[in-house]
Amino acid sequence: MKTKRQRILIVDDEPELRGLLTTYLSKEGYDVTAVEDGTALDRFLSEQVVDLVILDLMLPGEDGLSIGRRLRQQKNLPIIILSARGEELDRIVGLEMGADDYLTKPFNPRELLARIRSVLRRCDVVDGGDSTPKDNKLTFGAFRLDVQTHRLSRNDQDIPLTTGEFTLLRIFLTHPNRVLSRDTLLEMSKGYDRSPMDRSIDVCVGRLRRKIEANPAEPVYLRTVWGAGYLFAKGV
Repeated sequence: MKTKRQRILIVDDEPELRGLLTTYLSKEGYDVTAVEDGTALDRFLSEQVVDLVILDLMLPGEDGLSIGRRLRQQKNLPIIILSARGEELDRIVGLEMGADDYLTKPFNPRELLARIRSVLRRCDVVDGGDSTPKDNKLTFGAFRLDVQTHRLSRNDQDIPLTTGEFTLLRIFLTHPNRVLSRDTLLEMSKGYDRSPMDRSIDVCVGRLRRKIEANPAEPVYLRTVWGAGYLFAKGV
């Protein structure tokens, strides 16, 4: 039986880059469509379903950050951001918006391919040798994380999670009361080495705290261990 090819939508206003990535990723086994702006993206998504969006920040008309926020609210699609500017603020804002990863232009297509595979893999499974209860439910306090459906709930009230948030929370819940360094968390969640400028773990921790902590400034569950990393205090 032939395996269905995963579908990727590229949104970038550079024709040459769209053509290059479409050719390269198609050869790697993906079903790829490339469009030039948010209007074309909306038109395509009204008729088709995609597995991942590669989204440039600098677009004519509606910018990538605005488009990304809409996608998160409407469809919660995995998103990889492309940024030509490479500024730290752009990356942090993109991650705060809910993007799963980012890449600064210019980049090697092989690096993008690695990021794509990592994000798509994280949609289904978390690597790292952790264990999950047979009923696929992980609990803490009044919260319950359904590993199979990727749903977090508190007293039966759903709390939306991005792919990155789900992945990180599951890692913490399956490694409770242990200090995990940023490098360890990045390797377990994304599968590649951390660059000195990578703030994605810190940003994702901040987003999680706003969803699970009564007071994110004084976290009870997701604690910072200064100079070492983060610890998830389960059973408090």
